[in-house]
Formats: sequence, structure tokens, C-alpha cells
Amino acid sequence: MRRPLPLLVVLLLLATACTAAPGPDPKTTGDRWRPAPGLAWQWQLSGRLDPSVDVPVYDIDGFDHPASAVADLHRRGRKVICYLSTGAWEDFRPDAGRFPKALLGEGNGWKGERWLDIRRIDLLGPLMAKRLDMCRDKGFDAVEPDNMDGYRNRTGFPLTAADQLRYNRLIAGLAHDRGLAVGLKNDLDQIPQLLPDFDFAVDEQCAQYGECGRLAPFTAAGKAVFHVEYELATERFCPEARKLGLSSMRKRYELDAWRQAC
Repeated sequence: MRRPLPLLVVLLLLATACTAAPGPDPKTTGDRWRPAPGLAWQWQLSGRLDPSVDVPVYDIDGFDHPASAVADLHRRGRKVICYLSTGAWEDFRPDAGRFPKALLGEGNGWKGERWLDIRRIDLLGPLMAKRLDMCRDKGFDAVEPDNMDGYRNRTGFPLTAADQLRYNRLIAGLAHDRGLAVGLKNDLDQIPQLLPDFDFAVDEQCAQYGECGRLAPFTAAGKAVFHVEYELATERFCPEARKLGLSSMRKRYELDAWRQAC
């Protein structure tokens, strides 16, 4: 019969084992990037990528750029957001043929794009999971899921606010499962319900429509709001943006490399 080890020996062995054990994997523990208010950013979705803009955050198209472009931005000290359309189908994407026709609704105003039936999370969940796998595998730090307010538009489907909440939370959960931060795009009406699920916000034209104050819950929670205006001169929106702690700039509608920061 083996004699039990003295308690001191047992404690020493346990301490050694804990020291030697590998650290937790940030992709599975939720140790993701959490952008703070006020970070300057660049949003470029068209034209040849200009990686030289001296800002800490870049938001670029997830399909159009290889892992090497993300790695280059990382070498320059940038965090990189993966732009995806999760609420609308785009006929020019390489996975467009995987979407059943029953999911495709009315056009959303952009050429080649149609709203998706976000009620069908049984079909959309696996498709979006693969897209988020792509963002993770290319090394992105976060994702910007676009067209996340279909319930407020003429989609061709009888979408409700509850449908939108369920779908937006699904996308947020899929991103977090992959260690990616995730931003709430527009959808101002549902900020009170979705604030706990999203790590930052991305907004277009809140100043033009007098809505920037509705994004205050994000900055109050220590979460960045990445904001752009297209038609207003910077002197018309930057003072309020600074007071609210927004990360604001002026861009052209084509979202090329040009920017005019606050």
C-alpha cells in the first residue's frame, strides 16, 4: 500500500503544474479587443488600400483583402476591423451562390444587393459563421456587420424588432465565439437592448439627422463609436462629436482613402 504524500509536497506539485500549464487561448476565453472612445480610425472600402494613414484603427472589406494586408496593418500598429454585410445579400461575393433564393428580398438601394430574411437563422447562421471564420482566419481583430436594421426598411419580409434583436445577437455571439470584437452598425433604436452584446458602434450621418446623442450609451460604457459624415463640413459636427467622445471624420460616399478627421 502506497503511503500518501505529505501535504507540503502535494502543494508544491500543484504549484509546479499550474506554472507549467499553457495560458488560456484568447480566442476561446473572450479576451478580445475592446476599443475605447475617441480612437481615430480610417474606413476604406474602395480603391487601392492606403495603409499609411497614421491612425490606430482601420476598417476594411473582409473579402477584398488577404491575410497579408491585415498583417501589414498590424505591423504598422493598427487594429483591423473586418467589414461584412450580414443583413443583405451581395451578388458579387464569392459565396453568393450558397444563399437560397428564399432568403433574398427587395433591393436595399445598392447595386447587386438585396435584403435577407433574417428570421431564417437556421439557414443564415451557418453562412455567416463561415464568413466570420474568414475574418478570424485572416487575422482581423473585429467585425463590422452591415445592414443590421432591416426591420426598419422595406425588405419584402414582415420583419419585426424582435426578429432583428435575435439576429443581431446571433451575429454578435458568432463573432465573440471566434475572439472577434463586434460593432453595432446604425440600428439606433435598439441600442438600449443591444449595448451589452456589442463592443463598439459604427454610425453614418448621426449629425446630419440630429441623432448623435442616441449613441451616448456606448461612450458612457467605455465603448468606441466610429462615426462618419458625408455631406456636412467638419466644423458643423466635430464640436458635438468631441463632447460625446465619438471617433468622427468626414468621408466621401465611395469610402475611398480620402478622409477629413475632426
